[in-house]
Amino acid sequence: MSQMPVNKRHRASRDSERTRAALLATGTEIFAELGFDGAKVGAIAERAGVNKAMINYHFGGKQGLYTAILETTFAEANSALSVLRGRAESADELLRRFVEVWAGIAERRPAFPAMVLREVLSGGRHMDQRVLPSFLGLFEHVREVVERGVREGTFRPVNPLLTHLALVGSLVFFFATRSFRERLIREGKLPAAIPDTAGFVRHVQELTTRGLAREGSP
Repeated sequence: MSQMPVNKRHRASRDSERTRAALLATGTEIFAELGFDGAKVGAIAERAGVNKAMINYHFGGKQGLYTAILETTFAEANSALSVLRGRAESADELLRRFVEVWAGIAERRPAFPAMVLREVLSGGRHMDQRVLPSFLGLFEHVREVVERGVREGTFRPVNPLLTHLALVGSLVFFFATRSFRERLIREGKLPAAIPDTAGFVRHVQELTTRGLAREGSP
């Protein structure tokens, strides 16, 4: 049996990677807009510009695509945060980095925060159990940093879970509501300037680290 030439195999591999990436990006958009139940396989494939059979081929169906989006994004976040664990930085600086990592992911995947918000509001009904460790890993990072800050005397004694909720909640809400907020501002219904991401990141960093600081800390 003849084998496919090397250049054709490479081209096929690139095409397969592009198809998979297009489905992940488009799936995130439509899941964010319509939720898991409202998203249709045909609509995802049509917007991605591929045959809907590709969803079964690459992901085994709609649930598989949904799970892959959550898995890959949370894995990216945890990978970036795991690098921070080895750094000899102060706890408040590590918390600042946490904000930057989350904001960076939201900038690269603008529909993801709304998708996550929908999933959480649904009670996690469509979150595969395989995704849960990565999802909870984000809290573990905050817990470790907060407990380290308390030990070092940088932070006052605080609840790590409440800190995590305040951080992630503000970031998810900021990015999930961006288009609505900016429309209201452009229409003159919300008397404010359109906030830029960098400014918001600095605001959350200052709000969090100053709010957690032990009394008398510089």
